Amino acid sequence: MSATSEWVTPPTRPELIESLVSGVDRYNPSNIGILEDYLYHQIRTREYDCLANLAILKLYQFNPDLYNPDVVVNILVKALASVPFPDFNLSVALLDDRSSNTNIEEPDPLPALLPYLANMHSLLQQCRFPAFWTLYRSDALESLRDNYTVEVVGFEDSIREVAVRAVKATFQRIGSTRLGSYLDLEGEELEEYIASLRWKFDSATGVVEVPPNPDNQIASTVVQEDINYSVTIELTKVISHAISAV
Repeated sequence: MSATSEWVTPPTRPELIESLVSGVDRYNPSNIGILEDYLYHQIRTREYDCLANLAILKLYQFNPDLYNPDVVVNILVKALASVPFPDFNLSVALLDDRSSNTNIEEPDPLPALLPYLANMHSLLQQCRFPAFWTLYRSDALESLRDNYTVEVVGFEDSIREVAVRAVKATFQRIGSTRLGSYLDLEGEELEEYIASLRWKFDSATGVVEVPPNPDNQIASTVVQEDINYSVTIELTKVISHAISAV
């Protein structure tokens, strides 16, 4: 199954959720509890289903009284690890027309967190991984770590997987210090992570060898063009005739 097919229909999606996401029932507000429970299932299991989460945001858009800010933050947190897919931007686009829910007793954390989440997403898209980790570990995002990402099983490893995909597509060899800054790991933790990837690490030189793959191999491409000279001659005659007629 291709990455696009898995994005549209994740293999872990239950039949009930499939029926809700694929049919007109996805606009039924009475199903919001089922979809929210499915989101929390994703948080606990490292599963991910973008279309199901977008369905939640669409229901919030149509039914502002259903709006739950914690659910929205969790959807955005899960979407961070989907880079380079557009999940995060698709989610944010559904928040633009959201009406504020005046019935919420506690302050809405989204307005304060959204700029940081958007910045984190931008850093991942730009492959500025050290800057991402610096921002993520900052005091400004303590509430995000303590109240949200701590509950998302494997969140930091899912971000590391984004970095690994970028490294695999770019490098044949990379220094361990540089790789560690991308992964926010060092020492034994870094060595164990490299071993889990089955990449070769030379401790003497500090160089990590990335296995060959279609993206990190330089291959010359020969382009052969077949030119039909009879067509070229006819075209030349037409151009000459047009010029003489002016």
